[in-house]
Amino acid sequence: MPTPENTKRILMLGIGNILWADEGFGVRVVEQFHRRYAVPDNVTMLDGGTQGLYLVNFLEEADCLIVFDAIDYGLAPGHLKLVRDEEVPKFTGAKKVSLHQTSFQEVLSAANLLGRCPRELALIGCQPLDLEDWGGPLTAPVRTQIAPAIELGCELLAQWGSPAKLRTAPLPKSERLLANDIDHANYERRARPI
Repeated sequence: MPTPENTKRILMLGIGNILWADEGFGVRVVEQFHRRYAVPDNVTMLDGGTQGLYLVNFLEEADCLIVFDAIDYGLAPGHLKLVRDEEVPKFTGAKKVSLHQTSFQEVLSAANLLGRCPRELALIGCQPLDLEDWGGPLTAPVRTQIAPAIELGCELLAQWGSPAKLRTAPLPKSERLLANDIDHANYERRARPI
């Protein structure tokens, strides 16, 4: 049975590993999105990190899915690309650049096999420059794509009848998506691991 536009269950998912430079792009996007925008109750924002198949349950509950991730499209570093629906790789497709990406393809495949894959899919990927700098920050070309990725996410939410609203004041520390000083600002202020 179709779900009315205003009650679509939407999952905004950032995936990646913040410990490997540009690999953390997706997580940093949802972190900033959460800090800057309020979303309606039917929208869930999730730091999926490297959880892999543990994410299947979240996908099963969603009608629409927006994924933010670092994707090797073979393009210039920092290139942002939106792919939708059948273009989103389920079994094969985009070059695999890390273990979490393979796992996410398996998540989509598992949800699809169970007949519970979101009806509408969107992948907002950024071409990484460096995925091997353990403990390193996002590189400049990737960091500059956080705001444009958020704008694309806002456009998709509006298309799906659940527009985000710019917050009038920053969130208190207790309400941050990422706590324990692993949020973007605190993480990049720390000394690099040896």
